[in-house]
Amino acid sequence: MMGFKEQLFKDIKGVFLNPAEFGEMHTVDGRQICCIVDNMEIIERNKKSLQEVTDGVFQRQLLFYVSRADFGKLPAVGRTLSFDGKTYRVQDAVEEGAVYSITLGVITS
Repeated sequence: MMGFKEQLFKDIKGVFLNPAEFGEMHTVDGRQICCIVDNMEIIERNKKSLQEVTDGVFQRQLLFYVSRADFGKLPAVGRTLSFDGKTYRVQDAVEEGAVYSITLGVITS
């Protein structure tokens, strides 16, 4: 009998990071990888933290979840990363079991 953690790890690719279910294919640093982009989580996180914005400068953010096995090494904060052809800077990267939660940001005016 499979325990909860074993079932969860199995479901990461079978359900959550499956393009036929919740996942979507995106190009990350030139590689096609199944991810989940979570725009609602960015909104919730921004509500909790007061971020200063200078006149005429806006912070655009993107949060996505990806399998640790598919992505490789957890990216360092501050590193640049390409996501679907756009260049971002890694603002946060957290290992959550077998999944990474990666927050990207870019300053635009």
